[in-house]
Amino acid sequence: MEIRTASAPEVSSVTSRRWMIPFAATVFGMMTLQMSSLGFAPLLPAIQKDFGISYSQLGLFTGLYGLVAIAVSLPAGVLARRFGEKRVLTGGLLLAVAGLCLLSQAPGFPAGLTARVVWLVGYRLAFVTVMMAAAITSPASLKSVTMGLLGAMSSLASVIGAPFGSAIGGAFGWRHGMLAYAGMALLGATVFAILYPRPAAAVRPQASSMGHTPERRRSVWGNPVVWGLAALGLANVGGFSSTFFVPSALKTVFHQDTMSAAYVISAAYVTAIFLNLLVGYLADRFNRWNVLTIVIAAMIPATLGMTSGNLRVFQLATISIISLGLAATNQIYAVAGELLPGRELGPVMGIVSLGSGVFGYAGPQALGVLRDWTGGFEAGWFFLTIAAALALIVVALSRRRQNRTPALAPTAA
Repeated sequence: MEIRTASAPEVSSVTSRRWMIPFAATVFGMMTLQMSSLGFAPLLPAIQKDFGISYSQLGLFTGLYGLVAIAVSLPAGVLARRFGEKRVLTGGLLLAVAGLCLLSQAPGFPAGLTARVVWLVGYRLAFVTVMMAAAITSPASLKSVTMGLLGAMSSLASVIGAPFGSAIGGAFGWRHGMLAYAGMALLGATVFAILYPRPAAAVRPQASSMGHTPERRRSVWGNPVVWGLAALGLANVGGFSSTFFVPSALKTVFHQDTMSAAYVISAAYVTAIFLNLLVGYLADRFNRWNVLTIVIAAMIPATLGMTSGNLRVFQLATISIISLGLAATNQIYAVAGELLPGRELGPVMGIVSLGSGVFGYAGPQALGVLRDWTGGFEAGWFFLTIAAALALIVVALSRRRQNRTPALAPTAA
C-alpha cells in the first residue's frame, strides 16, 4: 500500500491499485472528447464546400482552437482549482456536446464559427482538467508512463474517430457525423461523472506543509520553467496544423478521397499509441529532457518529407509528424505535472495549455494564409520545419532554465 503525503500529492490517499479507477474514468472522458477534436478533420472538405469558404477561412475555423485556448486555458486552471476537477471536466464535456449539436445545425459559416467556439470552450475546460486529474491520480514514479498512456488512448480515440465520422458523414452527411461525435461526448461525461471520485489528495493542501497558498500562486505566474513549458507548444505545431490540412492536400495534390485521408490520419494515431507508450517509458527510465529533445529533433526531417511530391513519402511524413507531436506534448504535461501538488496544479496546466493554444491558432492560420498566397501547400510545410527547429531551441533553453530555477514544490518523499 502506497500513500502520498502533502509532499507528493499527485497520488490520492488510496491504495496503489485504486488510483486506476479515477484514472481510467479520466482516460475514457478524454477519449470521447478527442474523437471529435481531431477525428473530424476528414469532414473538413465537406464543411468547407457546404459553407463556401476559402482556405484562409478554413484556417480560421480550425485555428479557433488556439484562440479559444488562449482565452480559456488560464480560467480553466483556476476553475479546476476552485471547484474541483470532477465538476469542471464534466461541465466541459457537456458544453462540448452542445457545441457539436449546434454545429450540426449551423446554416452558414458565421453560425458554424459560433458553434465551434462553444464546442472549443467546452473542450478546453475539459482538456486542462483532464491533464490535472491525470497528474493528481497517477503515482509519481509512473508520471511519464501514465501521461504516455493518456496520450496513447487519446490517439486511439482519434484512430476510431476519423473513420467513425467519415463513415457516418459519407453515408448521411457531415452534419450527422457531428451529431454522432456529440453522442460520444455525452457518454464520456456520464461515465466520468459516475466513476470519478473526489480523491482525498485533491483537496487543497494544508498551508503548514505546502506553504501559504498566495505565495505558491505567485511563484507559478512568475516562474520561468512554467512559461518555458508553455512555449514548447511549438512542438506540436506541425502535428496539429497538418492534421487539418492534410485531407485537402491529399485531395488537391494527390487526388485522394476522404476515406484515404481518414486512413492516413488514423495510421498516424495508431503510431502515436505505441510511440506515446515508448516515449513515456523511456522518459521515466532515463532523463526526461533528453528524450523530449530527441523527439522534437525527429520532427525536422518529418516536416521536410511533407514537401515531397511522392504520395508514399508524404503519407509517411504526415504519420511521423503527427505521432511525434502528440508524444512530445504529453511529456511536456508530464513535466508540468510534477511542479505543484493537487488542485494547486490547475494554474500550471492552464499556463502550459495557454502555450499550446497560442501555437494551435498560429499554425493552422499560417498554413491557410500561405496556401491562399502561394496556391500550394509547400510553403506551409516549410513553415512547419521552421516551427520544429524553434521548438528544438526552446527545449534546450527550458532545460537550462529548469536546472537554474528552484522547484515550485518539495519533491516526493
